[in-house]
Amino acid sequence: MEDKDHIINHLGEDRHKYYNAVSPPIIQTSNFAAASVEDMRKMFSDEAGSHLYTRGNNPTVEILRKKIAALEHTEDALIFSSGSAAIANAVISQVSQGDHIVCVKNPYSWTVKLLENFLSRFGVTHSYVDGANLEEIKAAFQENTKVLFLESPNTFYYGIQDLSECAAIAKEHGAISMIDNSYCSPIFQNPADHGIDVTIHSGTKYINGHSDVVVGIVCASKKIINQIFHNEYMTLGAIISPFDAALVIRGLRTLPLRMERINNSTIEVFEAIKHHKSIREIYFPFDPDFPQYELAKKQMSGTGGLFTIIFETDDKSALEKMIQRLDLFLIAVSWGGHESLMFPSICLHDIPGKETPPFDWRVIRFSIGLESPKILINNLLAAFDVL
Repeated sequence: MEDKDHIINHLGEDRHKYYNAVSPPIIQTSNFAAASVEDMRKMFSDEAGSHLYTRGNNPTVEILRKKIAALEHTEDALIFSSGSAAIANAVISQVSQGDHIVCVKNPYSWTVKLLENFLSRFGVTHSYVDGANLEEIKAAFQENTKVLFLESPNTFYYGIQDLSECAAIAKEHGAISMIDNSYCSPIFQNPADHGIDVTIHSGTKYINGHSDVVVGIVCASKKIINQIFHNEYMTLGAIISPFDAALVIRGLRTLPLRMERINNSTIEVFEAIKHHKSIREIYFPFDPDFPQYELAKKQMSGTGGLFTIIFETDDKSALEKMIQRLDLFLIAVSWGGHESLMFPSICLHDIPGKETPPFDWRVIRFSIGLESPKILINNLLAAFDVL
């Protein structure tokens, strides 16, 4: 298995092909010319491995594919224009009309929409399960179940699934196991090592890490990747541009350093605020009091920067005042960039024409960035005192 630093800095970069440039070139072209009729035939015979048209295999994007696949310990990878595109293409590739999907409860909102609003139109059904309950997962499988979809840690409340056990359950039933691994990045968790078939990322987050590219990633065996490439990937065309791929390669260079900093800072911030009187509940997978702490430590070599707080208040205006005091935390969706963020669920409440979200208005998800943990702690504690 190759060293992660070597993968990030050198794998896939055939520098002799492009004047020994240290950074790979951006091959900003839609089309590639063939030298002959026979050459064109060869390109068509292996479009996934040739450079024929950028909707398929672009050289700059290909470098990124190789690096991410190696980081996730899989044979191959595909790069998409968003995390939701990656999830949709991976899931759609494994189901047909009348099939069934088992999915952990409360996944990423666009995974919910894929299952409930899109695939349901084509006769694909689903069951939600408690990811911590292996017996419930087993019981949810049907004869027509084709996919077990995991998200570990889970969105907002960070539930953990036992990846090895889940992979074994899926294999026993002839289903494909998939996981959204965005929280951990390939630095802190490699699901393929636990037998998971397909690993998916919103690369927008830690992998790119600079809040300037939207990108999704699917990692799997060559067999699965080829299946997706020749069907969903080429047909739906949710590709990333060569320019954006180059930005993500740039982001990868510092991924281990950023993840180490975020891990250390998040633990320091969490420990400093955990017992504040304004906090009703706090969710963080590396909290020794977290119900699945031991499993988290077993499967994850580090933690991402997310934790969620339910605040002890019945006063919406007071909570909004507190939020305004958190001037070092930008109010935004997503996470994983250089900046610290917060996503207050109160922003989703009381919107005319919109359904009430499943999250209590007191819930705020925080994302720790690369700022000094001490100044973040001071900002949090001062704001919390408003409550």
